Amino acid sequence: MKLIIQIPCYNEAETLPATLRDLPRQLPGIDTIERLVIDDGSWDDTAQVARECGVDYVHRFTQHQGLARAFTTGLEIALRAGADIIVNTDADNQYDARDLPSLLAPILEQRADIVVGDRGVGHLAHFSLTKRALQRLGSWVVQHASGLNVPDATSGFRAFTREAALRMIVLSDYSYTLETLIQAGARRLKVVYVPVRTRPTLRASRLIHNLPDYVWQSAQTIVRAYAMFQPMRVFLIIGAVLIIIGIIPALRFLYFFLSGRGAGHIQSLIFAAIFLIVGFQVLLIGLLADLVGANRKILEEILYRLRKLEMSTTADHRPPTAD
Repeated sequence: MKLIIQIPCYNEAETLPATLRDLPRQLPGIDTIERLVIDDGSWDDTAQVARECGVDYVHRFTQHQGLARAFTTGLEIALRAGADIIVNTDADNQYDARDLPSLLAPILEQRADIVVGDRGVGHLAHFSLTKRALQRLGSWVVQHASGLNVPDATSGFRAFTREAALRMIVLSDYSYTLETLIQAGARRLKVVYVPVRTRPTLRASRLIHNLPDYVWQSAQTIVRAYAMFQPMRVFLIIGAVLIIIGIIPALRFLYFFLSGRGAGHIQSLIFAAIFLIVGFQVLLIGLLADLVGANRKILEEILYRLRKLEMSTTADHRPPTAD
């Protein structure tokens, strides 16, 4: 059983050594543990520090690509290197590496495809009151969008089986945390949460520049991912709302018309017609989107099989590093 711990990095030369130092080199049920650093176009010495710390694989982007791209590239490299389990952790040493056995246990016991570390975001002392409230709200939204139990939607401390990693397709340029949970729910993957300990961060978040931008980016990711995997439900809700809005003035006009006073209420009929027509058009768009979604599922299955075949032929080869 081979475990690869991947660490996406962006200007982490100062914090990376402490993160790597805490990672275990041996774990029960694991034969081989290797470490992978994805340097997301850092302008400091992150890649060099990783090599000096003895990291097994270092992949460096020449330009900053974003956390989502770094994460998916890490999965690809780990799969090519023959990983049976892939753990993702942050470079700021926020997550306590002593919880790795707890994170891996559900996978080793074949109880989960994906395991996520639950930080208890509603009670973290080093989170502001506003941030705790937003984390709880975001987790609640993702829980309803994914159909999973999601106590901590944005935790980056995660473990994936090889099969789950092969099925991950992240389209967002911002982050992977929310989209992968919605994908997992749509693909009926078993997701388990385990409590993990955290440390106060040593620096400001590289992802969250300010709260309004973070909320906006997260909302876009959730809506896009949910609409992609549940298109009929999304358009059905929108279309139904528009039709209901249209029915109300239509009933009003019908009431006055039957009572002999319809001549002065033609604007209600026009208003109703507009919303009813648009509502039915939205329902038709939903039907087309659902058909497109069916084709997407077929394409995803083909992509999964191609990736699985490709990875099986390259698993014995060490992936090249990029500078």
